[in-house]
Amino acid sequence: MKLAVPRETRPGERRAAIVPEVVPKLAGAGFEVWVEEGLGAQAGYPDGAYREAGAQVGGDVLAGADLVARVLPPTAAEVGKLPEGSVLVGFLAPGSDPGMVAALVERKVTSFAFELVPRISRAQSMDALSSQATVAGYRAALLAAVRLPKFFPMFMTAAGTVPPAKVLVMGAGVAGLQAIATARRLGAKVSAYDVRPAAADEVRSLGATFLELDLEAKQGAGGYAAEQGTDFLARQQELIGAHVASSDVVITTAAVPGRRAPVLIRRSMVEAMRPGSLIVDLAAPSGGNCEVTRLGEEVDHGGVLVLGPRDLAATMPTHASALYARNVVNLVQLLVRDGRLAPDFDDEVVAGACLTADGEVRHAPTREYLESRKG
Repeated sequence: MKLAVPRETRPGERRAAIVPEVVPKLAGAGFEVWVEEGLGAQAGYPDGAYREAGAQVGGDVLAGADLVARVLPPTAAEVGKLPEGSVLVGFLAPGSDPGMVAALVERKVTSFAFELVPRISRAQSMDALSSQATVAGYRAALLAAVRLPKFFPMFMTAAGTVPPAKVLVMGAGVAGLQAIATARRLGAKVSAYDVRPAAADEVRSLGATFLELDLEAKQGAGGYAAEQGTDFLARQQELIGAHVASSDVVITTAAVPGRRAPVLIRRSMVEAMRPGSLIVDLAAPSGGNCEVTRLGEEVDHGGVLVLGPRDLAATMPTHASALYARNVVNLVQLLVRDGRLAPDFDDEVVAGACLTADGEVRHAPTREYLESRKG
């Protein structure tokens, strides 16, 4: 079996879907690994390292490929270059690009999206959303510390005492918890809020303060928060407003899979913050948690800097690639039986992660969304 790994094409994307460390594991599963020249150059993995690990480097890597691994979704044109009937693994952003999904169906590509991997214990080693969120949360805290015009830790100097920065993290999932832990290590005074009461103990275990608001939220499946109603969000904004206004840094991470990110910080709340304060909105790619956020841009709103990073995980490509590659290997190994690619759709992980197969969209919500657009 041939496993092909092309370079990522989106500007600024520096991650690689496979790193040299995992090539022997893939070979053990029966794959001959082919990688495009320069695949890991921006992530610290030279071509020579792939060759030493046993991979073929260069040439027409996609020709005759049985399985293709990517980080980001391909364009419809890139799908057209995949061998018909091949298998594709990667982040595929179901529902965001109908043309790409249609191309996958036309090419009869069997595709598995990491966004669709079920949130169950057995699938944790394949949870690329979590592995990349760990990187993003860490980088968000570092970005805030660099851009804030204040110290994060408290300093006692001959010129007087400098108080610690006040950091508020909204959303205590994987990214939020990593942001909390990193900000705490940097010496900031950290508080956090999440609609899920179960998150309180995790927040406190990291030495941060959990904000208790008089709200009752709907619970979601698989460890995620459910989408909340407009009345809930309005009340939430009212109660959290004072905490936002008194913070030096706000890091927002709240997301609902497959939906637009909830707006947690209104324009008026940004305007109530002190000049020099900072917001890092990790939900920018899905619409943003802050009303002022613009994806990929820095917005100075009345002296408050609002950052909407496109993909912070790509800014730390060495470890982000290493973690992602392990997720890829664990999912791919599940697709192999008796030395050949034979996805078992009776397996809940395989079935749950599948986007397209046999010339049709298998993921029901994506299929229904695409059909609604036709109407």
